[in-house]
Amino acid sequence: MSDRPGDYSAHKWRYHGNQFYSIVASRSIQAQFRNTYDSDNTVFSPQGRLHQVEYALEAVKQGSAVVGLRSRTHAVLLALKRSTGELASYQQKMFRIDDHVGIGIAGLTSDARVLSNFMRQQAMGSRMVFNRAIPVNRLVSAIADKAQVNTQEYGRRPYGVGFLVIGHDHTGPHLYEFSPSGTSYEYFAMSIGARSQSAKTYLEKHFEEFDTCDLEQLIDHGLHALRETLQQDKELTNLNTSIGVVGPRGDSEKGTKIKAGGAFRIMQDEKIDVYLAKLPPKEDANAPVPAAAPAAGEDVAMDG
Repeated sequence: MSDRPGDYSAHKWRYHGNQFYSIVASRSIQAQFRNTYDSDNTVFSPQGRLHQVEYALEAVKQGSAVVGLRSRTHAVLLALKRSTGELASYQQKMFRIDDHVGIGIAGLTSDARVLSNFMRQQAMGSRMVFNRAIPVNRLVSAIADKAQVNTQEYGRRPYGVGFLVIGHDHTGPHLYEFSPSGTSYEYFAMSIGARSQSAKTYLEKHFEEFDTCDLEQLIDHGLHALRETLQQDKELTNLNTSIGVVGPRGDSEKGTKIKAGGAFRIMQDEKIDVYLAKLPPKEDANAPVPAAAPAAGEDVAMDG
């Protein structure tokens, strides 16, 4: 007699090495390891893709949203903060790098902390060696080069965080996006993180207006874009929102001490109430649509 199990109606069995194996079970195991090109970041798939890098980009999409905008005079970041629970504080979404540079993050905060420290070292080195603030594009290129190494060398993993970088130099305000793939681009406006496509849609509709906006108008546009990333029953508050600014003092910042040249500063808590108060109420998608007004001369039925 063979050792094949008696109940084989639900399975097909394969005989190998004096043992029977379930074909169904073997196929399920194969399905778990179907993609053999994502075990390391140095292996290209037949389609020319680096799956580990794409997974790192997905980590950025899981982070809470960050929106960036710039005008002729200012660059602004707006970030949505998350909390792990009612007893926990909200996570930090913005980091000051130098007087003229700040970043907003989406993804792994621990990776962001490492990269932000590297950026601070680069900025400090420029001031010590050249006695000047580091140009924003050079700083962004430095972290892009650092991230690219992790996509090419064996035994490393890509950073699981993306940045929006704002800064100001002799050419004016700047906004850059940095991604874990080692690429960076300059934008008029940009959004990263969860539900960021909704914010991009708003930014694409209004970006031509940003160039001539003052600080208050730029923040107002940013808040509208950031609110697009929220769930329908959520609203922006001074607890879950942070605003970062580079540029001259705005009308709502009178009495605030700001370094010459409009140094990077982070506004949160009660400081942003003045901007949130200007937002119109959020439209409720489930609210009943009001009936159209009757045309002139049209009879209106009256209920008794």
